[in-house]
Amino acid sequence: MGFTYRPVVRTRLMWTEIVLAGLIALATLGAFLTTVLPAGAYELAALPGYPPGTIVVSQRQRSLYLVVENGEALRYPVAVGKMGKQWRGVVTVDGKYVAPAWAPPPEVKRAEPWLPDYIPGGSPSNPMGARALTLSGDEYAIHGTNRPDSIGRAASFGCIRMHNRDIVDLFDRVAVGTPVVMLQ
Repeated sequence: MGFTYRPVVRTRLMWTEIVLAGLIALATLGAFLTTVLPAGAYELAALPGYPPGTIVVSQRQRSLYLVVENGEALRYPVAVGKMGKQWRGVVTVDGKYVAPAWAPPPEVKRAEPWLPDYIPGGSPSNPMGARALTLSGDEYAIHGTNRPDSIGRAASFGCIRMHNRDIVDLFDRVAVGTPVVMLQ
């Protein structure tokens, strides 16, 4: 009569094997896609009307687009300025920095006086993340973040935050002088 328990045990083992095989398949697919897809590109999107090489930021959509060709662009999710901190206009990338250090501007220091006066590059507490593209006008940057949970929100003092993998990808694709169009 012990035979009746055997199919139940085997059923549990089969489900375990199926789940394990599924996890292995997902991991393999993920590894394959990371070698085929651009490193951090969220998706390819249509964006007509801008020349290739232009960065376009839609604050409403909380997306940054890098126009690549024929009205197509790489679309990255971003965090944008808080209400009252958003801006519009056309600027250019005027600097590129790897593991940038950060000193809070006076406006940020007034709002968050507990912040240190200086945070070295590479520090886990540095809000600039892995890379930064400074923008003409000396106020804002497109940069990585140590707060990935802020991506998709209106969270900054006017800078554009990206996942670190995405800013590294964008950083490698653009040059100083790249036009940046900031839309509402």
